[in-house]
Amino acid sequence: MTGIDKEAASKVPEVTLLFWIIKIAATTLGETGGDAVTMSLGLGYLVGTAIFAALFVVAVGLQIGADRFRPALYWATIVATTTVGTTLADFADRSLGIGYVGGSVLLFTLLMATLGAWYAAQGSVSVATVNSRRTETFYWTTILFSQTLGTALGDFLADSGLGYGGGALVFLAALAVVAGLYFYTTVSRVALFWAAFILTRPLGATVGDFLDKPRDSGGLALDRFTASAVLAGFMILCLALFAQRAAKGPEGGASP
Repeated sequence: MTGIDKEAASKVPEVTLLFWIIKIAATTLGETGGDAVTMSLGLGYLVGTAIFAALFVVAVGLQIGADRFRPALYWATIVATTTVGTTLADFADRSLGIGYVGGSVLLFTLLMATLGAWYAAQGSVSVATVNSRRTETFYWTTILFSQTLGTALGDFLADSGLGYGGGALVFLAALAVVAGLYFYTTVSRVALFWAAFILTRPLGATVGDFLDKPRDSGGLALDRFTASAVLAGFMILCLALFAQRAAKGPEGGASP
């Protein structure tokens, strides 16, 4: 294994079923945690976004500066992207008054621009090529915009008449299609990875909203802090019980 492969393997988790389970839990935690700060504490979307943006910058800085793959740090950074994504999407959709459609279009444009810039600079957007600080910067920027877009899409479908349960079913169906394409076709694994990554965010958003929104709005009205603590505990338990291996680099071919 070359030095580049070692660096890539030390920073990116292998994409397995466990990865997706923890990812969905992290995105749901981002929704309940973001709502806990902006709504339950009454700090509002702008202040909440500022708080979580600061935590995101610190987490990404530590992640990029890490010498190898550290599961707890990696997933803490993922949670940071989901919480700031939640408050940022809510701020754009509601406080700026551009609505769910306007917010989704804006965020989709930013996401595609980031992926385009990443591809132009590196020749690939595969996570297996995340082997330098420059590529990691593209990686985490892409994840941030995908998480924020997912929040906006989740809210859009939930408020379009489908409700939180209906929205979750739509995104589950979309993920099933992606899984079918992965197992039964030769569609680009890189494209399918990012499609699944984006779709798990609105799934987590709708599930999070289902857990903590009032019953008259279609939710279970669970305490946001309690729901967040349970989700965080589940993630910690997964990391403690199941070893997560670092992804192999481009030559290993284990990651998309």
